[in-house]
Amino acid sequence: MKAKFLFPVYIIGPSIPYFQLDQTSSASHNNNLPDYFKWLDSQPKESVLYVSFGSFLSVSSAQLDEIVAGLKNSGTRYLWVARGDTSKIVQEYGNWGDFGFVVPWCDQLRVLCHASVGGFWTHCGWNSTLEAVFGGVPILTFPIIWDQVSNSKLIVEDWKIGYRVKKGIGVDNLVTRDEIAELVKRFMDPKK
Repeated sequence: MKAKFLFPVYIIGPSIPYFQLDQTSSASHNNNLPDYFKWLDSQPKESVLYVSFGSFLSVSSAQLDEIVAGLKNSGTRYLWVARGDTSKIVQEYGNWGDFGFVVPWCDQLRVLCHASVGGFWTHCGWNSTLEAVFGGVPILTFPIIWDQVSNSKLIVEDWKIGYRVKKGIGVDNLVTRDEIAELVKRFMDPKK
C-alpha cells in the first residue's frame, strides 16, 4: 500500500460498523426480523447464553455431545449458531422451547448487543472477541487453534472479562457435561 499511495496508510481493522448498527438497532419495531430476534425479544434481560464456535473450525463429535448435554443440564437459555452441526443438534436434541434456539447463521454483532444476551461462549476468533467487547458481554472462552489461544489469554487473564472452559488445547481435553453445566450456571448467574 505504501508503494501505491503517497499518503500514509494505517491499518485499524477489523472495526465495528457502529453507525450501521445504530440505524437499525430498534428490533421491536421491525416485523421483518428473523425468528431468532423475535425469540430473543421474548427472553428476560441477560438470560441468554449466545454460543458460536466460528465459521470453519469445529469441536469433536464427543465434545459436541458433552456441550449439548451440559447446556441442557444447566437450564440456561441459549441461542446457538451451529453451522455444519445444526442438523445433528436439532435432530438429536431439538430446539428446547423457551430454553434453546439453534440457527445456522445470525447477525452476531446485533445479537451480542441485544438486552437478553448475558454471555457469549466463543472459540475466541478475533472478530468475535471484538464484537463481544463492543457489546459488553462476558465471554466463555473455548479456543480451538492458532490465535484463539492468545485471544483467550487476553480475555481471561489480561482483560478479566471472561472464563476459560477448558484448560488445554486439543481433542484429548474433553470437558464433561457436568463440568459444562456447572460452569454455565455460575457464569450466567454469578450470585450462585
